[in-house]
Amino acid sequence: MTRGAQQFVGAVTFEGVTGRRVHSEIFESGEALAHIRLARHAHGIVIAPATADFVARSAQGRAEDLLSAILLAARCPVLIVPAMNDRMWSHPQTVINTTHLREIGYDVMEPAVGPLAFDEGEGPGRMPEPDMIAAAVTRMLSKSTALNGKRVLVTAGSTREAIDPVRFISNHSTGKMGVAIARAARARGAAVTLVAGPMEVAPPAGVSTVHVTSTEDMARAVGESIASADVLVMAAAPADFRPSDVASEKIKKAHAPDSLALTATTDVLASTIAARPPRLVVVGFALETESLLQNAREKLASKKLDLIVANRAGVPGEGFGSDTNRVTIISANGDEALPLMSKDDVAEVLLDRIEALISGR
Repeated sequence: MTRGAQQFVGAVTFEGVTGRRVHSEIFESGEALAHIRLARHAHGIVIAPATADFVARSAQGRAEDLLSAILLAARCPVLIVPAMNDRMWSHPQTVINTTHLREIGYDVMEPAVGPLAFDEGEGPGRMPEPDMIAAAVTRMLSKSTALNGKRVLVTAGSTREAIDPVRFISNHSTGKMGVAIARAARARGAAVTLVAGPMEVAPPAGVSTVHVTSTEDMARAVGESIASADVLVMAAAPADFRPSDVASEKIKKAHAPDSLALTATTDVLASTIAARPPRLVVVGFALETESLLQNAREKLASKKLDLIVANRAGVPGEGFGSDTNRVTIISANGDEALPLMSKDDVAEVLLDRIEALISGR
């Protein structure tokens, strides 16, 4: 227990509840190497809740107390479970610290979304529920998962269709959902290729990233990688239309046409059907403004998908640009509606369903 933790629950109380000895000081009982011994004996380390201060200290590699010293001496998997005010969680310095922890190999859970401290409203910052943490620990300690060693191909972001050398048609996709899926698949031991259109987030560490711009570029990149894939997750939002003619020079406002002729782009997901290897698990996404489930089920059938993730556009906290999402996972066996949760948590649930499909084939 850190000193901050003991301000909420006393060490004696914690020991009485758990039946375990509580360690709190780096030089306790005259033992100079307690942090080495505890680190060596651990199969995994979980810090829950992790405050903004602890996230910062661990990102800096400091060792001024027992817990941070144990982290530096540990060679086992580490799971950090942040919990703090939503403004502290979204602060650029916390974002940098969290990104660095993931880059050095720690698993970092996204805080849950919900009521915060008194009079602070709702937002991302709550500690996830114990069952979510337990599931993350199970994944962390698993020597093998169904995705371990599998090749996972993920698309993310938008695409841009040129009007002239300076203008384009696109959409509001930020790439957050696809990046969350790629990062979670990598954490489960998969070899991940991310085909990334323009995004507002960086690709995750440890993932092979192919950058593309247009829908045709994305279709080509997916086609080049699909033959060796075990899983295909099409989380990108490629443009459905492109200008019929692309001007070679910037169109001047005074000479602009009254209308812009459009033509359909390649349907990237449909273009994979003939090229899919046997036993490939294929997941699509459906972002709709109306008839959500009906449209998603039609896409599930027409695109020959194993799963489709349906969510609504234009709803605060869901879809494009948000860190959270509310989705329904649809398969031939039925629908599974999920509550509002972080996109990282959506990714974990989706990968659980994908692993079940892999194991059943």
